Amino acid sequence: MWLRTSCSLSFYFEVQTVLIFMLRPRSGAQQWVAREEYNLSPMVNVVEYADAYGNLCQKLIASPGHFSITTNADVKTDNFVRKNPGAPFVEIQHLPETMLHFLLPSRYCESDLFNQMAMSITAGCLPGYDQVVAIESYLRDNVQYTPGSSSFPISAVEVNQQGHGVCRDLAHLGIALCRSISIPARMVVGYLHGLVPMDMHAWFEAYVDGKWYTFDATQLESKGGYVAVGYGRDSSDVAIYNQFGPASYPLEQSVNVVSIEDKV
Repeated sequence: MWLRTSCSLSFYFEVQTVLIFMLRPRSGAQQWVAREEYNLSPMVNVVEYADAYGNLCQKLIASPGHFSITTNADVKTDNFVRKNPGAPFVEIQHLPETMLHFLLPSRYCESDLFNQMAMSITAGCLPGYDQVVAIESYLRDNVQYTPGSSSFPISAVEVNQQGHGVCRDLAHLGIALCRSISIPARMVVGYLHGLVPMDMHAWFEAYVDGKWYTFDATQLESKGGYVAVGYGRDSSDVAIYNQFGPASYPLEQSVNVVSIEDKV
């Protein structure tokens, strides 16, 4: 499907502020970016770079006063979430070296604390894809998805204790459970067509049978329409913006995803 994604952020800064944005989707195996717009007001010098995960980041310095950023992109993405029941677990010695750090505990995914819980959830499942499906189902049934309930990331341990959270919180717990049974897992942030309420979204991917597969416990059914913007170990790697200096939150934030006509 062809989607048009858009994001608009408006700030007011008391002092000169350094910002790093992560708002540009990039083409890859599951999406193709055909057109982009990226506008700053007022215009400032921007340095773009790719971080350790290949995410496109933009570093800039905003002067005191009002500052806004608006982006939109036309992206062709999958009509459905790819599934592969029975896809096998990849033994650690056969994993590409680039996957190994997605096995380790990270700031918000304390995977070293979840082995017993994960083994209980996945008991009787074939190692690999089916285990992740069981984890996704457990999250959907036992952790309440509550959009807007939290402005700050919490860890997998905290999510498990409180039993509810926003999309990134459920992703943190899913990632920790996967890693605890030696399945590489990573967080993805981006857009989802038809998300209610509309906002930036987070989900997780697990690596089995030599491929990354999408899992999202916040949705009742698997559907397409995902547009990835950033990948990382957890939400600390995939913030859509970071600022350095006195905290200043967006005065306005708007996100939208609409279907557009097929392109030739």
